[in-house]
Amino acid sequence: MSCRFIHWLRYGAVALTLPLCAQQALAADEVVDVELVLAVDVSLSMSPEELVIQRDGYAAALTDPTVLQTIAGGMHGKIAVTYLEWAGQTTQSVIVPWSVIATPADATEFVRKMTATPPRSARRTSIAAALDFSANLFAESGFRGMKRVIDVSGDGPNNQGDLVEAARNRVIGKGITINGLPLMTNRNGMITPFDISNLDTYYTDCVIGGPGAFMIPVNAWPQFPEAIRRKLVLELAQAEEGARAAAEAMSPPVIYAAAEPKTDCLIGEKIWQNRGWIDLQ
Repeated sequence: MSCRFIHWLRYGAVALTLPLCAQQALAADEVVDVELVLAVDVSLSMSPEELVIQRDGYAAALTDPTVLQTIAGGMHGKIAVTYLEWAGQTTQSVIVPWSVIATPADATEFVRKMTATPPRSARRTSIAAALDFSANLFAESGFRGMKRVIDVSGDGPNNQGDLVEAARNRVIGKGITINGLPLMTNRNGMITPFDISNLDTYYTDCVIGGPGAFMIPVNAWPQFPEAIRRKLVLELAQAEEGARAAAEAMSPPVIYAAAEPKTDCLIGEKIWQNRGWIDLQ
């Protein structure tokens, strides 16, 4: 008998039946160690080659033996993952919907779906919209994770939509951790007017947050696959101190969320507002 049918049949008992329905819905959620949103920047500042490097880096990390061993070592031995690509305020595309990864075969199938179509870039950079969109995905995941994490990568500051600090605070207020992967690659040494030299501290001060939040900067594209692999191990290791210690001993460095932000979190918006002046230089 459905919850809606009970509602109509026993109108006077609605206060009793609705909580029961909520409990039934909760019980239906599959329990996993971590619910993980992989939110990947595909703004126009990324070249087609760089977009492919990103996809390949995530594919290699998700099928890496160390990552799979870390997943298997969790309390439930499985995680739930979804992969989305984002750019401006209205550009968020789920490439792979929520899926369980517990075995190498699961990881291979996830990667197959992830790489089935080529990445497509779009204008502007709205980290704020990407965070809000990612947070909403947890409500429809069908899973109940012991930890909920948004893993956001990007090569520039927020320059469209809501303020990134406001979005960050909304998300962590829901008990979700935001980890970051700032891409400080500068297009093979070419710096554009929209780049900022301290993207790593911007992510530390303005983007990441929540319990145990951290970010790993990528200073050159060859570092990317290892940074992704290491980041996943840290996110999934949980109480496995040995795995966490091993991951933190690798390079590049792990940087944890700042207690007191020092970076101008509006720098991206200010650069965009002054773009007319920049274009004339």
